[in-house]
Amino acid sequence: MRVALFATCVTDTLYPRTGQAVVKLLERLGCEVDFPAAQTCCGQMHYNTGYPRHAASLAADYERIFTEYDAVVAPSGSCVGMVREIYPKLLDSTRAAQRSHELSEFLVDVLGVTDVGAYFPHRVTYHPTCHSLRMLEVGDRPLRLLRAVRGLELVELPEADSCCGFGGTFAIKNADTSGAMLADKIKGVTETVAEVLTAGDNSCLMHIGGGLSRLRAGVNPVHLAEILSSTEEEPWQAVA
Repeated sequence: MRVALFATCVTDTLYPRTGQAVVKLLERLGCEVDFPAAQTCCGQMHYNTGYPRHAASLAADYERIFTEYDAVVAPSGSCVGMVREIYPKLLDSTRAAQRSHELSEFLVDVLGVTDVGAYFPHRVTYHPTCHSLRMLEVGDRPLRLLRAVRGLELVELPEADSCCGFGGTFAIKNADTSGAMLADKIKGVTETVAEVLTAGDNSCLMHIGGGLSRLRAGVNPVHLAEILSSTEEEPWQAVA
């Protein structure tokens, strides 16, 4: 299967290790993975702030760039939600959009695997991000993948389905509300006494991780892809 990685803006710019982890994982599972260099933003920020024409232009670029692939995989429920659910409102043809998948969806539903051969000997808690939970309805797919990881101790996050308060520009426009939501989420994370907080979106991990860092909580935010790509021979290492 010929697969394209849609890295997304946040991952490509700030968390390249996640994109590398997706490629490593998919290649280990037998996929031929390409990274189209012309890819850019999905347009979610433009659409959500009242610029649908700009978003439509980016959507058209997405369709042109990714249309030749069997599947497009992104390490972001938020961006895939934009692509799959909003692009049909902006474009007449959404061939590439309908072949786009959030990582856990692709692994479980398309490749049909939950045990990806990962090894991650750490105490982990999982935050289900809003778009993956409510728009894509990925359900327990990430949890099924995590439970199959050797050495991993999975701890339930209190009030897991509550929003972390990021929401892209929401955190800027409604900083006080966002901060209060973040405080509640951090309280739940620290109650688990986990070493690692994982999620399927780096944007939420950035938001929660920033709060944890300021508190010196000692919890590492790690994208799901990095956990699943980790093996005993090539173990995950925290960023220094």
